[in-house]
Amino acid sequence: MIPLKDDNPTELKPQLTIALIAACILVFLWQSSHDPQGMNLIFLRMGVIPALLIGDARADPELGVLLPAATLFTSMFLHGGWMHLIGNMLYLWIFGNNIEDAMGHGRFIVFYLLCGVFAVFAQAIPDPDSIVPMVGASGAISGVLGAYLLLYPNARVLMLVPLGFFTRIMYMPAWVVLALWFGLQLLSSRYSAQSGGGVAFGAHIGGFIAGMALVSAFKRPGFKLLNPGNVHRH
Repeated sequence: MIPLKDDNPTELKPQLTIALIAACILVFLWQSSHDPQGMNLIFLRMGVIPALLIGDARADPELGVLLPAATLFTSMFLHGGWMHLIGNMLYLWIFGNNIEDAMGHGRFIVFYLLCGVFAVFAQAIPDPDSIVPMVGASGAISGVLGAYLLLYPNARVLMLVPLGFFTRIMYMPAWVVLALWFGLQLLSSRYSAQSGGGVAFGAHIGGFIAGMALVSAFKRPGFKLLNPGNVHRH
């Protein structure tokens, strides 16, 4: 299922959501200006490598790898391909504007980055010796989805639903969309662990849970959890 838009209006212009999307696009264009070897070097330098972050490995000084703590943040702006980027930015655009509206600009960016950090550790802690770089904004965006679930469970989301050879466009409650999304991450995480897949499903799960846990501390007072309506009330 592919989300197309929601019917949840905002009062604040989503300046930081737009800035995050623009930053990810610009960084990806910069990545794409390199040949495959150069892009791989960018991932090694700026992606999160669990063995460097929490394991016993040490980086090769000649690679110019950033401090492991710095890669917690630089990795959120890197993407492995156009589809990786487009999928992440679509979810951030649809759901991020409402969360920025509910938190305000300053608290939203702190919330976003914290969810991304929690997501990294959720993926890294089970496999601290991994030397595979982790890149992408999906962990932080998963936190946005977790917050959206608790703030706007009944908002309507327009979805493109493939049905075999046909597709259908239909509105679905946000809680259904996000519950299905989270369930898919859980199932995919189990399958990925068995098959050695390359998607960081643990980061998706960790970011989503972090978003649900942190939203109460970051939302503005006028916004209630499990709000039955779609219109913001201040």
